[in-house]
Amino acid sequence: MRVGFIGAGRMGAPMVARLVGAGHDVRALGRSAEARAAVAETGAAPVATAAEAIGGADAVVLCVFTDDQVREICSTETFGDATVIVHTTGSPETVGAVADRGIRVVDAPVSGGPHDIARGTLTVFLGGADSDVTVAREVLRAYADPILHVGGLGSGQRVKLVNNALFAAQIGLVADAVRFGAELGLPEDALLAALPHASGNSRALAGIAAKGSVAEFRSSVGEFLRKDVTVARSLADALGADLGILTAPIETGVARP
Repeated sequence: MRVGFIGAGRMGAPMVARLVGAGHDVRALGRSAEARAAVAETGAAPVATAAEAIGGADAVVLCVFTDDQVREICSTETFGDATVIVHTTGSPETVGAVADRGIRVVDAPVSGGPHDIARGTLTVFLGGADSDVTVAREVLRAYADPILHVGGLGSGQRVKLVNNALFAAQIGLVADAVRFGAELGLPEDALLAALPHASGNSRALAGIAAKGSVAEFRSSVGEFLRKDVTVARSLADALGADLGILTAPIETGVARP
């Protein structure tokens, strides 16, 4: 399959490498000579414009950072019959606006990091029509497992936003547990060495323990998590939804170091 790829950065580059390894014909955007050299190292064909990446593609993967970037690309480029796979976590309204332009699109936010992509074990939440999801699976199986079709267009984003709200709240709970431990005279490193082996363990706790402190972990994920939590809050406000008891630990979880 011919795949166009836009956003070959920290997450995108290993995706591109896995796509090439799976036998896909990949054209990946690199806006600078340095970026194109990095693309070439993955085995993909580096191109200088989005139009070159998209032209003739069966599927186009967008792995950019913000909703605004997705909207800009999808409002200025022509995709033909290609299915657009949006990995960017953002508002469900964005993929809806893309679809309104007559573009075949699925929302495909992810859970995991570059190490999961390298192993082919990235989790993807897919939202979209069955026919478009079928095309997307052909691309995503190169680096993702499980690939979860969670509903119609926008459903993937909704699941991811709930996930990240819960994850942020879990970080907040660990932060308060560490604070409580300090009041009991327990150093943070001792707690983080012990708790992952007990019933209080979670993926958030395991990640924090691996980094060595709550502050270090928040520093590594904060930029992405604060963006996603902001979108989740905005969506909740727009729908009149209630985050309930998640509210307080989320605030602690995404606090700046």
